[in-house]
Amino acid sequence: MTTAQRIGLVAGEMSGDSLGAALMVAIRKKHPTIRFEGVGGPLMMAAGLESLFPMEPLSVMGLVEPLKNLPTLLSIRRGLRDHFSARPPAAFIGIDAPDFNLGLELKLRKEGIRTVHYVSPSVWAWRQKRITKIARAVDHMLTLLPFEAEFYKTHDVPVTFVGHPLADELPLLPDRDKARAELGLGDQEKLLVALLPGSRKGEIAHLGRLFLETARRCQQAIPELSFILPAANLARRHQLDILMADFQDVSVTVIDGQSHAAMAAADAVLLASGTTALEAMLLKKPMVVSYKTGWLSHAIISRMLKVPYVSLPNLLAGEELVPELLQSEATVENLAEGLLAMLQEPQRYKRVTERFTELHKKLRRDASSIAADTVLDLIELSPLESGARESRPDESSSGKTETSSGD
Repeated sequence: MTTAQRIGLVAGEMSGDSLGAALMVAIRKKHPTIRFEGVGGPLMMAAGLESLFPMEPLSVMGLVEPLKNLPTLLSIRRGLRDHFSARPPAAFIGIDAPDFNLGLELKLRKEGIRTVHYVSPSVWAWRQKRITKIARAVDHMLTLLPFEAEFYKTHDVPVTFVGHPLADELPLLPDRDKARAELGLGDQEKLLVALLPGSRKGEIAHLGRLFLETARRCQQAIPELSFILPAANLARRHQLDILMADFQDVSVTVIDGQSHAAMAAADAVLLASGTTALEAMLLKKPMVVSYKTGWLSHAIISRMLKVPYVSLPNLLAGEELVPELLQSEATVENLAEGLLAMLQEPQRYKRVTERFTELHKKLRRDASSIAADTVLDLIELSPLESGARESRPDESSSGKTETSSGD
């Protein structure tokens, strides 16, 4: 491998930023001279990413909502394609954000650039025909969950189950009292619920007021109950502060970031379906999972789903460990009922938290290190390792074809 080798990365949201930063650190431990460029958030930039475009425009949800930002998204993807085509990296890693990254990966792979996709899209759950595009777009898929890897193996897509970095990072036995002390919450015995309506603008728009109204209803039933609400970034903090003007009567503490500490400190969690549900599971917290999106996106997605659950704890367990209250079922009454049951009868959920521990152990595999090894193996096997592409920009089309058919 040449010195100062470059790797391109693109993450589209906060969870991808965390995964990307951990991967960058793991790669640098093995090859300190590697440089990184692309799109990421504050964690990836702190780890050394040269940011080419801001991450915020990529953080859109659903099927219909991204159409509103389509010109911006296409402009960013075109800019990235042109940049990496002109200055080809040793590998390109798309981190989640499949609708954005897979199209970019497909174009770059056709030009002979090795491509890796980190975090499988939910192709096993819906829109399964996407596997054809994935097979053409990526040299290697890195999955966080074991059942995802099995799906790719059946479709002859090179894959590695790496486990989940959070399973490596978070302790098997979380320390609630320590988390409360770190957050300065004072009373260790007070009942506390963490509210996590999401890290995207659209998620806060759909779930923020609903979660706060649920908090009000729960506090009416348990007057000493209090709530903690982490804001993912400054934009979300501003959005939440506007909402909070209507909920001055509810004991809610809004904090900047620290979502893991907030969940660790809580007795129960109300959250938006997604990576946060896995985080709450790893922290062994009883939870109510909810989600709302635009009606058209929901209508399309619900008709395409191939699995009985949407939350990761339930998918991993193969059974309903946590309640899922989605779309029309996501009402103040239903959410409050689920939360109050967990707070008032905690012993009922002992078996659930025991299953969480079992699942945590299965996901502990030193994920970032395994992912880094996979990426580096791919680079070292590639003809690009000699730096030939950078020294021969007029490489023949036959050479490109040979590289891109490396599956």
